[in-house]
Amino acid sequence: MSQTSGRKSRDIIQGDIKVSFEFFPPKSEKMEARLWQAIRRLQSLNPQFVSVTYGAGGSTRERTHSTVARILNETSLRLAAHLTCVGATRGEVNEVIEDYKRLGVKQIVALRGDPEEGVGERYMAPNDGYQSSIELIEGISKIGGFDILVSAYPEQHPESPSRAADIDWLKRKVDAGATRAVTQFFFDNELFLRYLDEVRAAGITIPITPGIIPIANFQQVKKFATMAGASVPDWLGKRFEGLENEDMETRQMIAAAIGAEQVMELVDEGLQEVHFYTLNKAKLVYAICHLLGLRSSGATSEKEQVSK
Repeated sequence: MSQTSGRKSRDIIQGDIKVSFEFFPPKSEKMEARLWQAIRRLQSLNPQFVSVTYGAGGSTRERTHSTVARILNETSLRLAAHLTCVGATRGEVNEVIEDYKRLGVKQIVALRGDPEEGVGERYMAPNDGYQSSIELIEGISKIGGFDILVSAYPEQHPESPSRAADIDWLKRKVDAGATRAVTQFFFDNELFLRYLDEVRAAGITIPITPGIIPIANFQQVKKFATMAGASVPDWLGKRFEGLENEDMETRQMIAAAIGAEQVMELVDEGLQEVHFYTLNKAKLVYAICHLLGLRSSGATSEKEQVSK
């Protein structure tokens, strides 16, 4: 990502860019309240869709399902529900897919998921489970009725033996039924643009949406980047120097400017849609979207009025 933005990006007006948002299910009543504050704040920006993350373990799955059902029941948002292969048999995963279908979910984000032992450990699926994201996509396609979103990695998946193998794996996902990809977050737009050129050269034509993570806490995001195999440019750390333990307001202002700058540069390159990993923090994401020219619709659907 360069340090300047072009004239076109400064002239962004509402409607030039489309956004989507990712949330994670709450682990406590306090976190649930914060999640719903975030959802209510960001839904007014008319996102293309919102997604809800999904992890291994029964309680995590239950929280995800509860959040998915509530979003569908209480809002008019278009939902993409996450689904992984981790720690479950094919029958159990298929049951979740059928449950999503009954709830009215139209999009699924199909992911293999991190090993139950943690990131960096060897992934081991149950013998009677889906062994990979490709098998999971095939299973969803067989049940039918869903748009299937998958992950993509501008800087190569940490477990991939090579960049070429990584792109070939994405192609196999498409062949299995994937209809759209959303990338891992990145901070250097050149990495994404180079990756997009390579993906297109490989004959992959599905939409590839860049994933953006607003930096509410630089050290936290840096830790996420290390686990995900995403690089953090030196200039990015310098922008937050001296603000680690104080002056949150200034950190938020800098984070909003960085996020908007990154998206504006992508708009200059012809991209018209971005996906925000919100970490359930609405104020920062809302500020970035405002800088991009998006404005609250102020509209509340009949369903949402009833739920209030």
